[in-house]
Amino acid sequence: QVQLVESGGGLVQAGGSLRLSCAASGRTFSSYGMGWFRQAPRKEREFVAAITWSGGSTYYEDSVKGRFTISRDKAKNTAYLQMNSLKPEDTAVYYCAARLYSGRHYYPPEYDYWGQGTQVTVSS
Repeated sequence: QVQLVESGGGLVQAGGSLRLSCAASGRTFSSYGMGWFRQAPRKEREFVAAITWSGGSTYYEDSVKGRFTISRDKAKNTAYLQMNSLKPEDTAVYYCAARLYSGRHYYPPEYDYWGQGTQVTVSS
C-alpha cells in the first residue's frame, strides 16, 4: 500500500515557477514508477510527466517539454515536479500517481495509487 500527498501548488504569474512535491508512505516506494497528471475544469485528466522506478528514464507531454522537470528522491520517499515558465494554460489540479508495473506511463488506469491533488493557478 502506498499513500501519496501532494503539496506546493498555488497562484503564480505567467512566467513564474513552482515546485510540486509528492510525499509517499510505504516501504516499497522505490519500486514504483511515478507520474504527474493534471485536470483542468471540464477537461479530461491528462498526462504531464513520468519517471521510472530507477529514475533512469523520464517522459514528458509535449507542451511541457523544456519547462517541467520530474525527479525523485528515494531517500526522502518524494517525487517532484519543477515547473518553470508557467503559462495560464497550465492551470489545473495536479495529481501524482504511482504504478508498480511498467507500461503506458501516460495512461491513468495503469497507475495503482493517486494523491488528492494540488491546485496550480497561473495568472496572465
